[in-house]
Amino acid sequence: MSADQEMSYGEDYGFIPATSVRSGEGVEVAEDLYCHSVQIVNIAFIGKPDQDEYVLVDAGMPHSANAIIEAAEGRFGAGKRPSAILLTHGHFDHVGAIIELIEHWQIPVYAHKLELPYLTGVKSYPEPDPGVEGGMVAKLSGFFPNEPIDLGQHVQPLPDDGTVPFLPDFRWIATPGHTDGHVSFYRESDGALIAGDAFVTVRQEYLYKVITQQFEISGPPRYFTPDWTLAKASVERLAALRPQFAITGHGRPTAGEELAAGLQRLANEFDIAAKPDYGKYVEA
Repeated sequence: MSADQEMSYGEDYGFIPATSVRSGEGVEVAEDLYCHSVQIVNIAFIGKPDQDEYVLVDAGMPHSANAIIEAAEGRFGAGKRPSAILLTHGHFDHVGAIIELIEHWQIPVYAHKLELPYLTGVKSYPEPDPGVEGGMVAKLSGFFPNEPIDLGQHVQPLPDDGTVPFLPDFRWIATPGHTDGHVSFYRESDGALIAGDAFVTVRQEYLYKVITQQFEISGPPRYFTPDWTLAKASVERLAALRPQFAITGHGRPTAGEELAAGLQRLANEFDIAAKPDYGKYVEA
C-alpha cells in the first residue's frame, strides 16, 4: 500500500485563512536552531546549515507543505531532507502539512506515545471551547479541526528514556495539559528549549494580538487546553530548567532575562495569568 493510500487527514481539515505579520519569517536562534513562522504557528529546524543532517520540529498549518519545503531548502540546500519530523503534539496547526512532507521526504515521524491515538486515526482531540474566556480567536475556535489524522506506520513513539532520535544532545520532557502527550525538547548544554504550546509568547485567544504578534509570555491556547492542572505543572517544570532561549509554538522566540522573568512570572501566577476564569474545561 502506498503512503498516500494509508495516510489521511481528518474530514474537518482544510485551509485556515489566518496569518500574522511574522508569516514566512525565519529567525536563527542559535547556530543550529532556526525558527520559521507559517501563518500563525512556528516550526523549528535543528541542525547546522553546512551539515547534511537536520530534523524538523512540527509540521505547520494545513496546506503549508510547499512553504515548509521552501524554508528547509533555503536553510539547508536544494534536495536536502530532514532525518525525521519530531512533534510536540498533534493539533491541526502542528501537523497540518505532515502527510505531504512525509510523502515528499520519505522520513519517519516521532511523537509521545500518548499522542499516537490522535495521529493514527483512533481518537479525536477534545473539542475546542469557543465559550472560553478570551477574544475573537477563541470564539472562532469551534471551526478548528480536532479529528484525528492517520499516519499509519509512519509515526513512532519517542523512546521512553527521554532521548531524542537523531539529536543526542537533546532530551524530550513530558509537558502535558494542552494535550495528553505534549512534549518539549531541551538541550542542557546551552539551555535551548523548544516548548511547543506548553507556553507561548503571544496571547493566542485574541485576533489582534495574533495578527500583530504582540509579545507576552502566556499559557497554552485556552480554547484547546482541557487539563489546566497538568498545564500548570508543565509550565512549572519548564521554568525550573531556567532555559536560556526558547522557541514556542506561537509568537517570536525569546531569550535571556525576558524569558527567565516572563516564564517564572507565568509559573508563579499561572492561575491568574493563564487559566481562564470560565470555560467548559475549567474546574467549577
